[in-house]
Amino acid sequence: MGWGWCCRLTEMEIREDVALAPFTTFGIGGPARWFVEARSEAEIVEAVRWARERDVPLFVLGGGSNLLISDKGFDGLVLRIALKGIESVNDGASDGASRLFRVGAGENWDEFVSLAVGQDCAGIECLAGIPGTVGGTPVQNVGAYGQEVSETIERVRVLDLESLLFVEMTAAECGFAYRSSIFNSTQRGRFLVTRVDYRLRLRGAARLSYADLRKVFPDGSWPSLAEVAAAVRRIRQSKGMLLVEGDADCRSAGSFFKNPVIEVLYLPEITARVGAQPPTYPAGDGLVKLSAAWLIEQAGCHKGFRMGSVGISSRHTLALVNLGGATAKDVLALRDLIRERVGRLGIQLEMEPVMVGF
Repeated sequence: MGWGWCCRLTEMEIREDVALAPFTTFGIGGPARWFVEARSEAEIVEAVRWARERDVPLFVLGGGSNLLISDKGFDGLVLRIALKGIESVNDGASDGASRLFRVGAGENWDEFVSLAVGQDCAGIECLAGIPGTVGGTPVQNVGAYGQEVSETIERVRVLDLESLLFVEMTAAECGFAYRSSIFNSTQRGRFLVTRVDYRLRLRGAARLSYADLRKVFPDGSWPSLAEVAAAVRRIRQSKGMLLVEGDADCRSAGSFFKNPVIEVLYLPEITARVGAQPPTYPAGDGLVKLSAAWLIEQAGCHKGFRMGSVGISSRHTLALVNLGGATAKDVLALRDLIRERVGRLGIQLEMEPVMVGF
């Protein structure tokens, strides 16, 4: 780990009773008792100290795309990270095969993907169209269509909330696993991400390991990074997983359930209960990943399923959507219904979005 101090004082505007629903893709949630937007590391430290001096809880808000806020809101300080800046560094191997990008946590993730692809840098092209900010990507180890950010992350700069020191952590220190890291598991709540460094392959080939992409590009074709990224966005839009203004299917937190990982030896039991062979993906060490969307369909909760003001997306079973005026209580009721039905098949689904204020 590398360490550094930050002690410069700044002027911040801390507001009271700020509605949080507009800061989330779900459009759900009550107000923050206090709210501040930090545009520098110094402001982040100052906000943390402000909360501690008053003994109030602190929640760090990024892009609001993987989040469910309670109807009563958050009775503390919501700190929205707005650190910007993208630095491109040619410090790769001697043959110039890689390029390092140092990216502020508040940068829009999809815009960064477009920038990298535009510079012919491979490694995140299949992650196009994912909503949210850069700072959230290492926390959840964001992944889709055969790629995960852990494959390209070299370092993550964080504020250690125990010491109020800034720390630069290597990828190994982040403890990346499927949809997880130390930031949302063993060390949840200890670190606050301020910058992420990605090492991408200069003039690298696009990845076409995912079935949906192989359908788009025939065997033997060599699509560009831009073509693959565009295809991913089209696929995401067809599934209601691309934020499009006015599209009701977009009022969601993205994938609401994680794909369950089980031991291979349990597959026959699951197959017998369902009456069909579930689609599987290798997960290493005698494990396989099952499709949560497929399981939900098999349990009788289909696309377009409605329960009052909340429902399942008409285009993707994994997305729960706010049909208009939905509350967090409504979302959790639908979550519990789906979990109960899938549970009858012998699988316990794990919720993916972060819950705040409950």
